[in-house]
Amino acid sequence: MAAKRGTKTSMKNMEKELLCPVCQEMYKQPLVLPCTHNVCQACAREVLGQQGYIGHGGDPSSEPTSPASTPSTRSPRLSRRTLPKPDRLDRLLKSGFGTYPGRKRGALHPQVIMFPCPACQGDVELGERGLAGLFRNLTLERVVERYRQSVSVGGAILCQLCKPPPLEATKGCTECRATFCNECFKLFHPWGTQKAQHEPTLPTLSFRPKGLMCPDHKEEVTHYCKTCQRLVCQLCRVRRTHSGHKITPVLSAYQALKDKLTKSLTYILGNQDTVQTQICELEETVRHTEVSGQQAKEEVSQLVRGLGAVLEEKRASLLQAIEECQQERLARLSAQIQEHRSLLDGSGLVGYAQEVLKETDQPCFVQAAKQLHNRIARATEALQTFRPAASSSFRHCQLDVGREMKLLTELNFLRVPEAPVIDTQRTFAYDQIFLCWRLPPHSPPAWHYTVEFRRTDVPAQPGPTRWQRREEVRGTSALLENPDTGSVYVLRVRGCNKAGYGEYSEDVHLHTPPAPGTIRTVGTTVVRRMPQWRRRHPSLS
Repeated sequence: MAAKRGTKTSMKNMEKELLCPVCQEMYKQPLVLPCTHNVCQACAREVLGQQGYIGHGGDPSSEPTSPASTPSTRSPRLSRRTLPKPDRLDRLLKSGFGTYPGRKRGALHPQVIMFPCPACQGDVELGERGLAGLFRNLTLERVVERYRQSVSVGGAILCQLCKPPPLEATKGCTECRATFCNECFKLFHPWGTQKAQHEPTLPTLSFRPKGLMCPDHKEEVTHYCKTCQRLVCQLCRVRRTHSGHKITPVLSAYQALKDKLTKSLTYILGNQDTVQTQICELEETVRHTEVSGQQAKEEVSQLVRGLGAVLEEKRASLLQAIEECQQERLARLSAQIQEHRSLLDGSGLVGYAQEVLKETDQPCFVQAAKQLHNRIARATEALQTFRPAASSSFRHCQLDVGREMKLLTELNFLRVPEAPVIDTQRTFAYDQIFLCWRLPPHSPPAWHYTVEFRRTDVPAQPGPTRWQRREEVRGTSALLENPDTGSVYVLRVRGCNKAGYGEYSEDVHLHTPPAPGTIRTVGTTVVRRMPQWRRRHPSLS
C-alpha cells in the first residue's frame, strides 16, 4: 500500500515534466525537435504559422489517417512489395539515376525552416520538410497516458460509436483509431473478417502507431546514426546523407542509453542526502540573496537621498544668491525711479526750484541756489545720459550642469577592476623580482591588488595548484625579495575594490639567474660563472 501511494505521489510530482512549453497543457502527440525538446504537434503548427511558414506543418506521425491507408486495406501488391537490395540501391544513389523515397526533383535551393524552440529559446533548423521530418515521442505519450490514468485526469473515456448516451469505453483499436465499449467492439469487428484481426488496446484519447516509423520513408526504424544522433530506417542507411557515418543497430543504442540512464539515475537516487543538503544550501543562499538585495536597495536609496540632500542644499544656496542680487537691483532701480519722478513738472524738486527762482534777495538766493543747482545739474546729466541703474538680465546666474548631468547619467553600480596588463618593459628578475602592471584605460579603479606567484620547475603536488600570495598591494608595482636562483617563476595579479576581485592578468614567466660563482666545465677548462650584472659591468668586479 505504501509503495502504491509512493508511486502515485511520484506520478503527481511529475506533472510539470509533462506540460507543453507552448500551451502549458499535457502533451498531445508531442514532436521531438532537433534540440531534443518536445512540443505538441498542434502547437508546433501554430508556431510555424505565426512565423509565416505555410504548408510546412505536415503530419509527422506515421500512423494511418484514413481507411484507405490502413494496413488492413492496403493493396496486396503493395503489401508484397519488398525493399530493394542495399547494394543495388547504393549503386543507384551513386550514379544519380532513378527516384527513391525522400528524393525531390528540382530542389536546388530548398527552403530552410527555422523553428523557435520555446524551451531553450533558440532557433532550430527543421530542414525543408518542416514538421513532417520530425519523430513523434511515443514514449512521452505513453508516460502522459499512464499519468492520466494514475491521477484520473479528464474522467472516464467514453465509447465513440455508441448512440447517446455513450457507455464507458473498455477497449481501443489502433487500426481504427477509435474507442469502443464491449458491444460496439464486437459489432465493428465481426468474426471472420479482416477487422477481427485487430488487436484491442486500452481505451485512450490519442492513438499511436505500434512502432516508431521513419518520417521520410514510412518504414520502421532499425538503426541509430551516432553522427547525426538520429534514428534511421533501412533506406536511410544507404542514403548519401549518412555516407561514412557511424551507424549502429537500434538495439545497441537502446542498451547503451538505457545503461547510462540507469547508472545516472542510480547515482542520483543513491545521493539523496547530498541533494537535500544542496537544496538546503540553495535555500539558505536564497534567504541571503533576499537580505543582501534588500540591504543593497537601502544603501542605494540612502546614497541617492544623500545626493538629493546635497542638491537641495545647493539649490537653496543658489536661489538665496539670486534673491539677494534681485533685491539689490530692485532697490537701485526704485531709487532711480524716484529721482526721475522728482524731475516731473509739479514735483517736489522742480516746484522747489521754481520757488527759489522767485527769491529777489541776492545773497539769500545764492546761498539757497548753490546747493539746489548741484542737484539740478546731476539730474540734468542723468537725464541726458540715461541708462537703468541695474540690468534686468540674470545671465550670470545660469548654471552649467553638463558635466554633472553626464556624471549622473553615467551613475551606475561599481564594477570590479578589469584584468591588469603586465608591463613587460619594466618587469624583470634577478636577486629580486620586480613586477609592474597597469589597468586598461576604461577599467574601474582598484583600491589595492593581490600578487600571486609560484615556481613552475618543481614537481607538481597532488591537489590544486598552490600559489603564494601577497595581499593588499598599493600602487601598480611589487617587489618580491629573495627568490630562488636558477628558477622559473610564474606571476599574476588582480585588482580589488568595493565590488570585489577582478579577473587575473595573463601569467608572466620570469627566469631568475643562477647563483653567483656557479662553476661549469667547458671541455677541460673550468669556467667560474660571474653574476650577470658583473659581467655587464666589469669595472664593478
